[in-house]
Amino acid sequence: MHSVRLRLLAIALLPLIVLLPLLLGVTMLRWINKYDDLLIAKVASDLRVAEQYFDQIKATQAAAVSATAQSVDFDEARSRGDAALAGFVESRRTELGLDFMVWVGTSDAGLPRAAREVARAATPDAPSTSVALLTAAELAAISPALADRAAIPLVPTEAARPIARDEESRGMLMLAAHRAARSGKVLIGGRLLNRNLGVIDTMNALVYRDEDGSFSRTGTTTLFLEDVRISTNVRLFEGSRALGTRVSEAVWQRVMEDGETWLDRAFVVNDWYISGYVPLADISGNRVGMLYTGFLEAPFKAQRNATILTLFLAFVAVIGASVPLFLWLARGIFAPLERMTATMASAEAGALDARIGPVSGQDEINTVARHLDRLLDQVEERDAALRDYANNLNELVAQRTAELQEANRKLEATFAQLVMSEKLASVGEITAGVAHEINNPVAIIQGNLEIIRLRLSPEQRAEFKSELDFIDAQTHRINIIVGKLLNFTRPDEMSDVMTRVDAARAVDDALILVAPDLRKNAIETRVDHCPSPGFRVVETELQQVMVNLVINATQAMGTGGTLTIRTRPAARDGTQGTELLVEDTGPGIPPDKIDNVFDPFMTTKLGKGSGLGLSISQALVTRVGGLISVSSVPGKGATFSVWFPAADN
Repeated sequence: MHSVRLRLLAIALLPLIVLLPLLLGVTMLRWINKYDDLLIAKVASDLRVAEQYFDQIKATQAAAVSATAQSVDFDEARSRGDAALAGFVESRRTELGLDFMVWVGTSDAGLPRAAREVARAATPDAPSTSVALLTAAELAAISPALADRAAIPLVPTEAARPIARDEESRGMLMLAAHRAARSGKVLIGGRLLNRNLGVIDTMNALVYRDEDGSFSRTGTTTLFLEDVRISTNVRLFEGSRALGTRVSEAVWQRVMEDGETWLDRAFVVNDWYISGYVPLADISGNRVGMLYTGFLEAPFKAQRNATILTLFLAFVAVIGASVPLFLWLARGIFAPLERMTATMASAEAGALDARIGPVSGQDEINTVARHLDRLLDQVEERDAALRDYANNLNELVAQRTAELQEANRKLEATFAQLVMSEKLASVGEITAGVAHEINNPVAIIQGNLEIIRLRLSPEQRAEFKSELDFIDAQTHRINIIVGKLLNFTRPDEMSDVMTRVDAARAVDDALILVAPDLRKNAIETRVDHCPSPGFRVVETELQQVMVNLVINATQAMGTGGTLTIRTRPAARDGTQGTELLVEDTGPGIPPDKIDNVFDPFMTTKLGKGSGLGLSISQALVTRVGGLISVSSVPGKGATFSVWFPAADN
């Protein structure tokens, strides 16, 4: 009854236990995907804000340099001479917070290569601005202090691409240039971004500021020179910025090598961040660095997991409350079922008078209980009637058993006659060839004897020794053929007298009987004997089986072909024994008939044979514990396998 309770409970709670978690799981999966997409969208938005701010810094610097070059004070300083101009340019550089500002001629000879490209792009109407990479030597040529400030020791970073140097000595500068309309000279100013924490902190405050206006600890912003952090608010340790650490090789490949934007989670220095990386290019389009924004994944992951856990606990609570409620409601169903179960158990034990008794309810279960009592009444009545029939039935069974035994005896006699008929049919197949085989040696004997009688003297017998030996060989052959034929036709084919038989000798004896048919049909015979254990069988029955298989193969091949007979040791189900294989090169057995080849009267040779050869062969083999089987490939022939268990002694 407990199983019924459990089944009813399972049926009732199945929608709640299976469908609700499935729905909840699908919903949570979609929610998690949407949640992750939202985080990626947020970091993409943050990255766009950082890009816009970075572009705004460049535009502001370009506007300041252009305003300086077009100012009245700049023209007045130029008119007072080079010293006055140099002093004015230096004072404006300090006011603008630039690291250098120079006024150069049209040849740009004194500028680094990257600065010359920015200068050449400037026009009187549109100043140029771009980031650029300068080597340590180029920075030192501008200012030794600038080269010292740009140098950043590299910090070993997990998953970063391997490089040979241990210091980043190059500098990333933000350059802006304005070309004068009349003279064609260029005013160019630059700001070193290496260690420029003011720019990066202002950018981070703009992107990641909490609602109360305080700086967010979870958001970070970084400027990379190629894959090296040259300005960042990512912390390596408490109070120590992660300058000199490097980005992972995967990010480097995507952003710097492929020029794509990275929007995904990434390991940043010592924690996982939802990260956005965008490549930075110089004025020639060469990628020289990256701009990064990102925020810690942990707070958002914890919030997501807490939501999932809350939903799971709510589901468990619903299931926990549903089980006792269902059992309480189902108590009225289980009580009648338990009474029916007890009654059926008593009836099965032999108490056919057991009954459920009166029931008052009108529901389906109580109706079944009343039906069960009526069925038990009928069972009790029929049991009494069956007991009366039992005595008569025993007499009928004894009578039918005797009839079946008589029928079985007749069937065995009929089977013995069929075996003899099939053997006689096989002898008929052999007889024509044997007769021819006997006539030829007899003719040879007669001819040679005639020669001996008429032409040879006793002294010449040595000269004709070969002819006399040939006569002896042919006579011996006649004796062997006739002896095997007589042995094959002995009337002991169904006897139980079994002897230990050697497979090779049995095959060779059978081949002597069918040799005429094989020669008549130009069949090439190949015999391969491997040392095999002996087995016990009625020898004439084994000859009959082998003759049947060889004759069938000969008839299947017609004129020409190859008959291969092998004997070898083989095991079946752990039992050692000997296997005899008969293979032909005929057309094979059709797939729709191969399962019926051992059926009685089954034949594919209309007008030839009785169709009992293989059926009788199977009976003879299985009667002594052997197995016979067939395999065939249409168009390539058939292979019959006969296996006998090895004899104990």
